[in-house]
Amino acid sequence: MVQQIGFKCNRGVVRKNNEDACFVMPGHDVYMVADGVGGNNSGEIASSTAVEMIAEYIKDRNLRGCETPDEIFGMFTEAIDIANEAVFSKGRENPENRGMATTIVMAYIYDGAAYIANIGDSRAYLYRKGMFRKITRDHTYVNELIEQGLLTEEEAETHSQKNVITKALGAEPAVDPDFYRVGLQKDDVLILCSDGLYGEVGEDVISDCIGKGRGMTDLCADLVNEAIKAGGRDNITVVGLKI
Repeated sequence: MVQQIGFKCNRGVVRKNNEDACFVMPGHDVYMVADGVGGNNSGEIASSTAVEMIAEYIKDRNLRGCETPDEIFGMFTEAIDIANEAVFSKGRENPENRGMATTIVMAYIYDGAAYIANIGDSRAYLYRKGMFRKITRDHTYVNELIEQGLLTEEEAETHSQKNVITKALGAEPAVDPDFYRVGLQKDDVLILCSDGLYGEVGEDVISDCIGKGRGMTDLCADLVNEAIKAGGRDNITVVGLKI
């Protein structure tokens, strides 16, 4: 189902450390991007813990044995709950890590569809025959204002609290992800990314890069380079999947 896989994770120009993490599991057709938050190196611990815990859960179980969306998302929920408990507990054990958390976006490619879960503002996009669209919904303060009709997309770009997330893995004892099922076609491209990409370059730039038809490894490198050229003010992580 997945023809090509690419991924790239970069610290960017401004940040001293990289609090993003990605995890690709081609043998299970599961792919993840996480963006940690917290002081010191706590964000790095949160994001790496989350993807590692989810990966371990999936390795120990037969995801292929799930035949319905409910069964698949049920397994996603269990994996995310375990990761959430691990990050939340680490944050309470060490005062330096208190309050750490992470976004997560994960995709499972199975039987002609992408099954996606997200928490926070890391995103999934779909590119199909020149058309590009965002699949996931950001869990952010400004997005809530947009959905309530109190803020426009343009106003959100320069809002003083545009980086405030309203939901994150590990921030609370329990977490409630959003789930999506998207039918896939041959030559679709699925992008998972942290806000270090789309926060620097517009969706038109991302779409144009995909439209050049380069391989997924080159595409992910191109996207990271575009974000760095635009300022690189945050960590940048991209996973690209050619269907």
